[in-house]
Amino acid sequence: MKTGKRQFNIAICGMGGMGNWHRETIGKIPDLHLVGSFDVKPERQKFAEEHGVRAYESWQALLDDPSVDIVTIATPNDLHRPLAIQALHAGKNVVVEKPAALDEAEFKAMADVAEATGMLLTVHQNRRWDDDYRTAKAVYESDVIGPVFRIESRVLGSRGIPGDWRQLPEKGGGMILDWGVHLLDQMLQMVKEPVRTVYATVDHVTNELVDDGFYADLSFASGLLAHVEVGTSHFVGKPRWGVYGRDGSAEIDWGSKGRIVCVTDRSKQDAVPIVTAAGLTKTMAPRTADTIKTLPLPPVKADILDYYRNVMDAIDGLAPIEVKVPEVLRVLRLMETIKRSAETGRVLPFES
Repeated sequence: MKTGKRQFNIAICGMGGMGNWHRETIGKIPDLHLVGSFDVKPERQKFAEEHGVRAYESWQALLDDPSVDIVTIATPNDLHRPLAIQALHAGKNVVVEKPAALDEAEFKAMADVAEATGMLLTVHQNRRWDDDYRTAKAVYESDVIGPVFRIESRVLGSRGIPGDWRQLPEKGGGMILDWGVHLLDQMLQMVKEPVRTVYATVDHVTNELVDDGFYADLSFASGLLAHVEVGTSHFVGKPRWGVYGRDGSAEIDWGSKGRIVCVTDRSKQDAVPIVTAAGLTKTMAPRTADTIKTLPLPPVKADILDYYRNVMDAIDGLAPIEVKVPEVLRVLRLMETIKRSAETGRVLPFES
């Protein structure tokens, strides 16, 4: 796979919303040249040409172009496996959109072909470069809030599932595959421990065919608990991240907005009771201002262009690939376990 070349030609299969996102991103990276695209829809072929991109007359024509070094596959999920395997056999390095496949077995078949052909196969887990994720990770890895016992990660919307193939189970629709793949990948990148158990439930609020929301609780080997939540019928928001430690709590939202609140004096335990509903409570009374402090979140910035830069470096043998096959297989296996837990209503083991 090592080439020693510093300029790469790339083509896109699927010029829909994500395919166009790739077009725009690729255009910002020196030494990565978009040579063309293919889409089964004539209107998207026309869109590509209107934006200065060659529209191959067929998928086979794209594969037959010897100048293409990398193919990015941005199609509905059920097409990832066959298209990736064809591209790998054609001698192309492959970037496939997430989720990489409908299940672990499908992606294992893709990875086996990549190994046999010696070509690179990786997945566009782009939200590893989200600022809010990297900020939450920085808080977790620091000691600013003491030992962390719980992490919450969620995305909530109110528009339901888009009215396209994402509503169809045979196409790989549903929120576990659509957004869960991001949140679970982030969580497993953040907490470098085995996941002992999984418990999950799913929502079918506006769609009976696929899940339009889910809740998953993960128990890690150290006892740390993680809650991952996706919803499409929520009209009141919640923080994107919550990181809770012995000595403080952090809330992080999109754009890395939020705060850290830490205890400064545990010796002052006297609390002024507050009235809640029909009674008093000292236990849940807020801390007095002289026993806590509010800190700014650590500034963490990421550059999504580093994704493709890493792909180029990995092909050139200059760096390991960031999104590795075993990591992708683990996330796919975790999503399958979440589905089984929701179907059975049971807490399921995952890893030792």
